[in-house]
Parts: sequence; C-alpha cells; structure tokens
Amino acid sequence: MLTSTAVDYPLSGELKTKIDYVISTHDNDPTQIVGILLEVQDLNEMHYVPEPVAYYLAAKLDLPITQIFDCLNFYAQLSSTPRAKYPIQICNSPACRVNQANTDFLLKTFEKLLDVKLGETTYDGRFTIETTSCYGACDRAPSVRINGKIYDHLDSEKKIEELLRSLP
Repeated sequence: MLTSTAVDYPLSGELKTKIDYVISTHDNDPTQIVGILLEVQDLNEMHYVPEPVAYYLAAKLDLPITQIFDCLNFYAQLSSTPRAKYPIQICNSPACRVNQANTDFLLKTFEKLLDVKLGETTYDGRFTIETTSCYGACDRAPSVRINGKIYDHLDSEKKIEELLRSLP
C-alpha cells in the first residue's frame, strides 16, 4: 500500500510554480493527465517525471498516485526513470517496419556510432536509443525524433555523424 504523500517529497518553489503553470494551461483538468505529464517531463533535462513530481501532480489533480504511474509506464513517450539528454527515437510503426531498410539502417548506425544498443544510454548521459510509434515523418524518412524535433533524410552515416556533432 502506498502511504507517501506529496508532503514527503518537497520540491523547489520554482519547480512547483512551473508545474502549477502547466496544470493551469490544461484548465486543472485531471482528464488531461497525459498532456500534463508530457509537458512536466519536458521541464526535466533527463526527460522523465521524478517520483516527488508524480506525487505532487497526484495531490494537485486529486488523482490516485497509481494512475500517475500507470500513465508513466504505459505511454512510450513518458518515463519515470531518467533518460539521456538526447533520447533518439526511431520509428517502429508497422509502416516503417515494412520498409526495414530505413529502420535497420538507422538503428545499426546509431548503435555503431554511439557504442550502445537499443534502450541503452551512452556513458556520458547524452544519448539513449529508443524506438517509438509513428511520429508522422514518413515522407522525410529515414528520420529520427530527438527532443520533439524531427531530423530527416538521414540516409548516410556521414549525415548521422553530423547530426550527433550538432547537438550541444
């Protein structure tokens, strides 16, 4: 049984203000929890919702904490554990899997250049390779999504190297 409350996890006033603002832009509507979690997750450089923040959201939205963690664990875009500064998302939707050449090329090239496998994070915490459902860039394939931005026409190792070097 979970007995912890938001009081057990103090957050900085600045973070509370940012979270409260996100909640207010969703009209304090708990049915918009997925959108709220996505925006709150973006407040964290490691692209996840820490446990204290989850408890704070549950208290503010009058939701059971289990509902917050259910969302964090169900949706691929959300995470309750730290991720890299730059999560590299490769589409694994049926349409892209039909064209395995793009998906396989991207996955193998990123794994080679970063020296990590799918789901792993580089030693410096900068990159994680992930797969995700469709992000609507089929016409720009092969592409990846990094922090919500699409990087397209990555049809050579050189272009992928240039992309990786361009990220601060």
